Amino acid sequence: MNMKHTLLIWMALGSVAQAQSAFPDHFVGDAGGMLVASQPVVQGASGTVSAMPYVYGDYGRFYARVDTFGVKALPMGEGHLELVARVSTEGFKAHKTPFSTAGDRSAPVPVGLGTFQRTAMGGVFAYVFHDSTSGGQLLELTWAGKLALGRATLYPQLGVEHRSAAYVQHLYGVSSAQSSPGLPAYQAGASTVPVLSLHATVPLQGPWALQLLGRYRAWDSAVRNSPMVDRAGQATGYAALTYSWN
Repeated sequence: MNMKHTLLIWMALGSVAQAQSAFPDHFVGDAGGMLVASQPVVQGASGTVSAMPYVYGDYGRFYARVDTFGVKALPMGEGHLELVARVSTEGFKAHKTPFSTAGDRSAPVPVGLGTFQRTAMGGVFAYVFHDSTSGGQLLELTWAGKLALGRATLYPQLGVEHRSAAYVQHLYGVSSAQSSPGLPAYQAGASTVPVLSLHATVPLQGPWALQLLGRYRAWDSAVRNSPMVDRAGQATGYAALTYSWN
């Protein structure tokens, strides 16, 4: 799927979405601010802590899921076929690492299709993205459960992420032109990795709550074997103060 085909799908399904109006006309969900922390993947890079808005909720057919935004286009199973985009934080500036010849790696811009399906055993998120920056694809499948623990609610998540070879090469590959005496050329292959996450919602006063998430990706050889990478995995997380609208 190239960008032209993706845009055509967005336009066609978007017109269907406009024709249906069985959704609330106000925002329902949680919104606030968060601090996001991430371990570096590339050697010599620094970990990051960033302040960002937090939104998890629905406004009519439009929704936000922290870093994923979309439109519920068509009913499908116990959910909808969705038009979806992802805000990616992958990528790095070469001058902030020991590999200045590698060149900057811009963050991917994943756009595609997805769905959230409710089941008796929890929720299932599935996404198929195309990235116009690398020409590669990102596929995700995640199961999320729900567990009450005192006043808090826990949401354990188990998932798998697949990055195509072009996607991985853009981020962690090294072409012959980018190589140097300390940085050998590396042609990356496709990567499929497990992802373990735990989200917690802790009620505070009234509609206020604390949202906490920890996530770990265990890299496979396609990423680990890059001469720029020195980690077996990556830990990320956030802490958010949110207000709930019903």
